[in-house]
Amino acid sequence: MSAVPSGSRLRADARRNSEQIRSAAIGAFQGQGLTVPLEQVAEAAGVSKATIFNRFGGRIGLIEAVIEELVASELFAVIDRARAIDDVSERITYYVTALRDLQYRLPAFNDVLLQTYPHSPQLMEICRVGSEANEELIAAAQPLAALRPEFTPGDLHALVVDNALALKHGERPSRDDYDRRTGYLLDGIRGRCAASGGPQPRS
Repeated sequence: MSAVPSGSRLRADARRNSEQIRSAAIGAFQGQGLTVPLEQVAEAAGVSKATIFNRFGGRIGLIEAVIEELVASELFAVIDRARAIDDVSERITYYVTALRDLQYRLPAFNDVLLQTYPHSPQLMEICRVGSEANEELIAAAQPLAALRPEFTPGDLHALVVDNALALKHGERPSRDDYDRRTGYLLDGIRGRCAASGGPQPRS
């Protein structure tokens, strides 16, 4: 007769299963977004789908367990780097380019932007922080004519959401085409200071 596993053995197995599931979820979400079938995550982790529910309570709990490492850390690093750039025109170029880079290489970021799972508090908090960063950028740029005078935080939000929808549901462009279009977008939103060589306060 085989011995009954001890409590410590069971706890160790549970921890191992949880880490395997987290690792598998990060890999799957990175490549395919937050809507990837849980059966695929379970298969990659070497567990059953029921184990995911037992350990994390389902998809929302799993998202909560990995979203900070997967998306928040990357987005917040972009925001911090942008804030450290003194020249507001350079800050805009970096911020918009970096956001679009995240969108291209990290499908889970697009699911966050689209608020695909609004019942995830951490996902919605990431959206809130991102919206504040957009507002902060526009507020700094407008008095220096670094952006078109009519350009608003809502416009920036719409541009990144439209891009998220295109990447999630449309044909994926080549990286060269995508980066070229990023340049077109920047040219379209810049104000007169970009052509005059530097920020100029409006009179």
